[in-house]
Amino acid sequence: MIVEFQNKVEQHLKKIYKNVQLDTRVDILAKDLIDIIGKDRRFYQREISDEFWSEKDCMLISYGDSITTNQERPLQTLNKFIQKKFPETFSIIHILPFFPYSSDEGFSVKNYYEVDSNIGEWGDLSQIASNFKVMSDLVINHMSAESKWFKNFLKGTGKGFDYFLEVKTDEDLRKVFRPRATDIKKEVTVDGKKKNVWCTFSHDQVDFDFKNPEVLKEFIKIIRFYLDNGIRLFRLDAIAFAWKEKNTNCINRPQTHEIVRLIRTLLDFTYDDTVLLTETNILKRENLSYFGNSNEAHWIYNFSLPPLLLYTMIKADCTRLRQWAMTMPPAKPGNAYLNFISSHDGIGLRPAEGLLSDKELATLAETMVKFGGKISSRKSREGNLSPYEINIAAVNAFSGDAEGLDEFSFERFMCAHAIMLGLEGVPAIYINSFFGTKNDYDRLEKTKINRSINRHRWNKTLLESTLSDKNGSNSRKFESLKYLIKIRSEQPAFHPNASQYTLQLNKRVFGFYRQSLDRKQTIFCLSNITKTYHSISLLDLNIKLSGNWKDLIQKDSLEFNENYLHLKPFQTVWISNLY
Repeated sequence: MIVEFQNKVEQHLKKIYKNVQLDTRVDILAKDLIDIIGKDRRFYQREISDEFWSEKDCMLISYGDSITTNQERPLQTLNKFIQKKFPETFSIIHILPFFPYSSDEGFSVKNYYEVDSNIGEWGDLSQIASNFKVMSDLVINHMSAESKWFKNFLKGTGKGFDYFLEVKTDEDLRKVFRPRATDIKKEVTVDGKKKNVWCTFSHDQVDFDFKNPEVLKEFIKIIRFYLDNGIRLFRLDAIAFAWKEKNTNCINRPQTHEIVRLIRTLLDFTYDDTVLLTETNILKRENLSYFGNSNEAHWIYNFSLPPLLLYTMIKADCTRLRQWAMTMPPAKPGNAYLNFISSHDGIGLRPAEGLLSDKELATLAETMVKFGGKISSRKSREGNLSPYEINIAAVNAFSGDAEGLDEFSFERFMCAHAIMLGLEGVPAIYINSFFGTKNDYDRLEKTKINRSINRHRWNKTLLESTLSDKNGSNSRKFESLKYLIKIRSEQPAFHPNASQYTLQLNKRVFGFYRQSLDRKQTIFCLSNITKTYHSISLLDLNIKLSGNWKDLIQKDSLEFNENYLHLKPFQTVWISNLY
């Protein structure tokens, strides 16, 4: 087994460093990586399977300090609050960067081996990991300009002095894809000399130079360190930008894919319970490529879903959503989509390019601004600014349609989440959506960062009081989402890899059906995405409703007249033959 392991790692390294002059032999580098990840581990080949996740899996996305109190560390508060209020709702907790940082609310890491003392310590994370599967961000593309490693780079000596990517003064960067509006080059003084470093995102986030194998080796050490602390799921943040190459767009390079394959191989030979998730907020076809041939990411985000679902709701027209759903390939065994609507970041517009027209994207952005949202822009190759992200809380995003605000905010919010929860894949819900949190204008004003509008932090006492008001809008969303997630977790047809078929209905009703892996359960998922009543002919569904079919959500409340199913405004039904 060790020979096979060694050979596979060597093959990955040869492809990664094909055009790089290395000081270390590939076989020695491969052995070093295996020794790091495999220390005190038994080697075996993990089989490709979809048995590592099920319909019982649902992810909560949260900052380590999303809930705070003066009595204890925020990570302790988060763990206790989940255990007390919804211990069985989520199986996976994605704790957003919990390291010391200098900006970007965690994504400008100063030290990968420490927990930010303001939110807790490693023991707190291990405690959470004893109750849930924990996902951590591996911020792999860049590091804080205030980190010790980068300071060593500026001094020209010490660990990290050769970890960061320099840019020649006259280097032609016009082909480079820019996800932000800032200048890619930052001038610094290195050992008394003026140089430029590469900054994909901000000047406080300096990119690593993966042409140096020591950088790759360091990240394998980091992964092993996280594994030793109970982390089993890894979100490869901004991985698409990891490898830079002259005269290219410096995104999604073959070497980047090979790095993902290498990490996958290292984990597959040493751990049987890990999951790799690539954070690639890019065009649909490019995003899908990170599945590889079932040898790269286990999961990829369904980044096109949020903008499409939002557009569907504000236009009361599911045509675009249906077209997209029909073209999405089913994930192969061993792979799965991660579905979500809102997150700590904004709603990316680039994944909707080619799925929504420029006019439709403009309508979406303009409507969100009317609802209090913000638009973040990036710089195109021509130097022009173009919108790349909508920043808004989900509650505000679904508070009306293209005509303006209305009284269907709750119904629209729940309809969108019911659609997301029913789709093929693993569902993820952002903690502020779960609590029904609105736009945080105070935080936005304080940070001057658009994304802060949806990064509210809750005081524990206030949150408990808010959720205890059973008639309040926050509590209604919280309890309703818990209810849907519980129903979903009990249905084999909602396994992340269960079959999905999109129904050809009218533009006012979005429909699909799921079938369990053993084909014993079928669930028809139908959603009226308008604020008026609509009826669907049972003939269009090609099913005969009798005593052995039931709506899992409303139980016995469905009304059938003359073979028609009548749906209330924004009502979703999950019609199952097993219950």
